[in-house]
Amino acid sequence: MTEPVPAATHARTILAAHEHRRSIAPLTGWDAGLDLPAAYRVAAEVRRLRMARGERPVGRKIGFTNTTLWDTYGVHAPIWGDVYDTTLQERAALTGPVPLAALVEPRIEPEIVFGLARAPEPGLDDAALLGCLAWAAQGFELVQSLFPGWRFAAPDTVAAFGLHGLLVLGERVPLTADSAQAWIDALAGFSVDLLRDGAVADRGSARNVLGGGPLAALRHLVDVLANDPVSPPLAAGEIVTTGTLTDALPVASGQVWNTRLSGLSLPGLDLALA
Repeated sequence: MTEPVPAATHARTILAAHEHRRSIAPLTGWDAGLDLPAAYRVAAEVRRLRMARGERPVGRKIGFTNTTLWDTYGVHAPIWGDVYDTTLQERAALTGPVPLAALVEPRIEPEIVFGLARAPEPGLDDAALLGCLAWAAQGFELVQSLFPGWRFAAPDTVAAFGLHGLLVLGERVPLTADSAQAWIDALAGFSVDLLRDGAVADRGSARNVLGGGPLAALRHLVDVLANDPVSPPLAAGEIVTTGTLTDALPVASGQVWNTRLSGLSLPGLDLALA
């Protein structure tokens, strides 16, 4: 019987590939024991190592919430990963294009991002879940695949940062109790155009996100973490980015991306790449 590969071994492999910006073969190709629970143990070890070198977790990213893409990537349930102070960038603070050199096979995803005023609990309805939020924003997540050609199994993606590279956060719009129902309705029914260099590259909608919109993605994460023995639950002050509204499209230096939202009271976002 093959001995299981220690989580620390996989974590060091993942971090070395990221630091040297090189592709590696999927871990599941040579470790048959790397299922999803094992992959989250690898992710916990990655988190420990990143914190030991000074990085601070500031939130979570939820991946594969766009059900229209599940067959494309061979993944049929959402995953999640950590967002760090080193991988979060406020759009208003940018003074120039975002460099892509640190990312491997990067792609761009327009997402809705929430800021937590308090920790949500499992089983909350939309009104109670919205009541846990301080603000909403539009964001661009630059995702990456350490695995060539974006070919992997779900455990590979969990181990490799949840495919997270960088989150660029747009204007934070406060959420208030007197507008709660309007936000609930809008978050379940809005649409978005994703533009590359002024031309529409893709279109998406709230319904792409687990069939119910960003609040459905947040609820899923809360439920998953409630049954996760190795990962910390959500806490007040964290940010949560809820998954792509469109396809994840390849990016290149020199491009300018922006969004147009319809049916949601958030400003669009623009991002230049270098």
